Amino acid sequence: MAQKRDYYEVLGVSRDATADQIKSAYRKLAMKYHPDRNPDDPKAKDKFAEISEAYEVLSSPEKREKYDRFGHEGVNFGPGGFDFKRDFSHSGDFQDLGDDLFSSLFGGGGAEEFSSYFGGGRRGGRRRAAADPNAPERGNDMTFELTIDFDEAVFGSKRTIEIDLPTECDACHGTGSADSQGRTTCKTCGGSGYVIGGSGFFQVRQTCPTCGGTGSVIAHPCRKCRGTGYVSKPQHIELTIPAGVDDGSRLRLAGKGGGGLRGGPAGDLYVLLRVRESDIFERDGRDLHVKVYVSPVTAALGGTVDVPTPAGVACVRIPEKTADGKTLVLHGKGVPALRGGSAGDVYAHVVIEVPQNLTSAQKAALEAFGKATGPGNYPNAQTLADRTRIFLAHKEKLQRK
Repeated sequence: MAQKRDYYEVLGVSRDATADQIKSAYRKLAMKYHPDRNPDDPKAKDKFAEISEAYEVLSSPEKREKYDRFGHEGVNFGPGGFDFKRDFSHSGDFQDLGDDLFSSLFGGGGAEEFSSYFGGGRRGGRRRAAADPNAPERGNDMTFELTIDFDEAVFGSKRTIEIDLPTECDACHGTGSADSQGRTTCKTCGGSGYVIGGSGFFQVRQTCPTCGGTGSVIAHPCRKCRGTGYVSKPQHIELTIPAGVDDGSRLRLAGKGGGGLRGGPAGDLYVLLRVRESDIFERDGRDLHVKVYVSPVTAALGGTVDVPTPAGVACVRIPEKTADGKTLVLHGKGVPALRGGSAGDVYAHVVIEVPQNLTSAQKAALEAFGKATGPGNYPNAQTLADRTRIFLAHKEKLQRK
């Protein structure tokens, strides 16, 4: 799973950028990457969604505050992550970029579709019902990246991880308010988070300037959590890693994510696994590849070789006249299946190892062996020599012409 880029990096602004600087940066990037202006670039839509998500967060004082404190985990866009149609609340702020620039992203449904998202020709449009600003709120889902050894991925293991999680502030009990008043419905937008601006047909829905789109305000923010309702606390969480996981596997721990507010349930914790390489095997899904070393004598006359597998060492028969690079397959001896089914295979690749550190007697024996053998014992070498002679003879013939 690709990691999200820093929102400030996405927009190309510094972390202390002003609201106007952030808006200006987004305006330029929106003009550059809008899909309608890049019909031949398949990546334009994803790029546009990325910069829109960044602007949606950094343009809201409250969302920006949570992002600065908790990173991407502090921002929750709901199931599936950021969705332009559902989550982008600033389309009306950029109407001057062209009537079709943003409306096209909502399906191109003409005046009726345009009206449903930007207020249409009816004054006031349709507001969403104001939610209770002090109602229970589910905690955010969190992501934690954990690096494990190859052995743990194959055999499974248990780990205790330490992670800083947003937890309900014990000073304000998640209200974000320093007094008992808590959050109150924003009077400017009536709790909808939006106001309708413009005139005539082009009345547009805009983020409420008072509450920043949250629909509620806090008169006296809590000093401990600065009005967010959350504080960061280290947590120790027990994790069971099942046998068969791979690099990039993601484990879900229900209810172990960010704490809920005002009695709401906690979010989920997703653990992204990164697996270190093995010094024995190369892994391909559930299959394992390993080099096994045999002596020239074993390769010539046949014998056995020990092949390492997750189940233990397997003694495998080597047939006579085995060539360097021959592959032996051990079915069902690879990595166990993560969700049932058969294990993978082990592919043992034969490497003929030249003997080292020979004694005088061993050298004499090899010399005697060499004298006792001839071209007929090495057919491949003899074939190469014959073809080389023909090749060079052809060269001389061509040069004489």
